[in-house]
Amino acid sequence: MPVEVGAEAPDFVLKDQNNQEVRLSDFRGRRAVLLVFYPLAFTGTCQGELREVQDNLDEYANDDVQVLTVSVDSVYSHKVWADREGYRFPMLADFWPHGGVAQAYGVFNDTAGFANRGTFVIDQAGVVRFAEMNGPGEARDQLAWRKAIAEATA
Repeated sequence: MPVEVGAEAPDFVLKDQNNQEVRLSDFRGRRAVLLVFYPLAFTGTCQGELREVQDNLDEYANDDVQVLTVSVDSVYSHKVWADREGYRFPMLADFWPHGGVAQAYGVFNDTAGFANRGTFVIDQAGVVRFAEMNGPGEARDQLAWRKAIAEATA
């Protein structure tokens, strides 16, 4: 079960595709965060969703909001994928402990060994304002993300 709306978002530190540490709490008081968990790099549905993020990046990463994407893939996989696809947002490696952050957010798929499609909007105070979880093959409706971001940054 995903972290509930109204709960404090679990803090974490993960490395991005450039091997730089990203800490969720560093955004507190500065920006809301769109936190997007996806199962695996180089897969069709994930690529489509992240392409949508990249194509609309000004809506997901600006002065009011920061997008962070997370999967159990390694930093190195993320680097190759980001370079190949032109992704210009942080792709965080929840590699070790394997899926630890996905587990903290309640979106880890124990059977498959990777995150389900969990999405969270976290306000500047660190409170979850939107939460959803779809299974591995179920694409998400990103219009709901935009609405949640608008509400969290109003």
